[in-house]
Amino acid sequence: MEAIRKQASKLREQVARQQQAVLKQFGGGYADSVFADEGEAQQHTKLEKLYISTRAAKHFQRDIVRGVEGYIVTGSKQVEIGTVLVATLNCACNAWRGFIGIEIVCVFCGFTGNKLCEDGKKYGVENTCTSGSTLSRAALSFAKARSLIEKERGNLLKAFGTQVAEPLRAMVMGAPLEDARHLAQRYDRMRQEAEAQAIEVSKRQMKIRETSGNGDMISRLEAAESKLQELKSNMGTLGKEAVAAMTAVEGQQQRLTLQRLIALVESERSYHQRVLQILDQLEREMVSERQRIEGAPPPVIESSMPPPPAYEEVNGIFMRAPTVAELVETVEHFLAEAIQSYRAESETELNLSSGDYIVVRQVSNNGWAEGECRGKAGWFPYEFIEKRDRVLASKVSQVF
Repeated sequence: MEAIRKQASKLREQVARQQQAVLKQFGGGYADSVFADEGEAQQHTKLEKLYISTRAAKHFQRDIVRGVEGYIVTGSKQVEIGTVLVATLNCACNAWRGFIGIEIVCVFCGFTGNKLCEDGKKYGVENTCTSGSTLSRAALSFAKARSLIEKERGNLLKAFGTQVAEPLRAMVMGAPLEDARHLAQRYDRMRQEAEAQAIEVSKRQMKIRETSGNGDMISRLEAAESKLQELKSNMGTLGKEAVAAMTAVEGQQQRLTLQRLIALVESERSYHQRVLQILDQLEREMVSERQRIEGAPPPVIESSMPPPPAYEEVNGIFMRAPTVAELVETVEHFLAEAIQSYRAESETELNLSSGDYIVVRQVSNNGWAEGECRGKAGWFPYEFIEKRDRVLASKVSQVF
């Protein structure tokens, strides 16, 4: 719409100049002398430049507002996108959780805003039984740092909205700019009307000279000249008002836009500085913890149960003299049922599942028993089984 109005104004100016050229050639040049005043011409030129300048500034302010609003919407949606991503990858995470641990799962899911903060805090609180609680403390530290970063991001988006978008939007849609533009448009229409009236006066003057006009034609000419003078007077006054209003608006546009751009840069710089401080603090904590762990002696793992008998002991080599109770227990074979599962930790041990039946062949004095189950033999903790007098026929296949 603005482009059409501008094109129409150019066409009207071209037509007016052509008419004035014709009338100057055939009508004595009166129409050309109407706007020959240098002050009025300068005022007209200045007003045109101000109109173009304020229009460009308005479009620039509108572009800034749209960009900031788009950034705010994008930033607000990132947490929601992260939540959807976690839900989508949840099956894959669960499939890997038992094999590679929670720390790898978190990396696999990626940085997903508040959801990642909640997961880190949950792991840190619920998993404090690990060796030294190192990973749980690291998870809590990471979750707190990430939460602070999300908070700073929210503050940044809020600052963009209140300190940048809202003031510029108010300026774009505000009354001062629109009022000044209306004054300029009124001046432009009045100037076109004065140009048309000047052409009308030139025509009447030419007719009077050609026909030595009568009193009626002279009175009409006088009325047209009077109207032209009135239009020129009103146009001068309106032009001064329009120039003053447009000048004030242009200055306000430039000051406000520059201030909001500076606020935009300062808000983002402050955000990145704060995030850098948070990450530096987190890095120092984790590096310090890593150095503490690497510098500490390896932890001594206390076993609640001695290892199974050695090969020499099993085969009677370097074996000490057994007691009577041991001889009784090692001579007789008996059936037993596993009351809980046991996972073998070496090749000499035997895997057990709850409910399995075992042929126990010997029992050592350190709490281990040796027997056969499902065609495999090995050692297992004696406390994991209970002696049975008989076995169901359906379970016989589990023994041999």
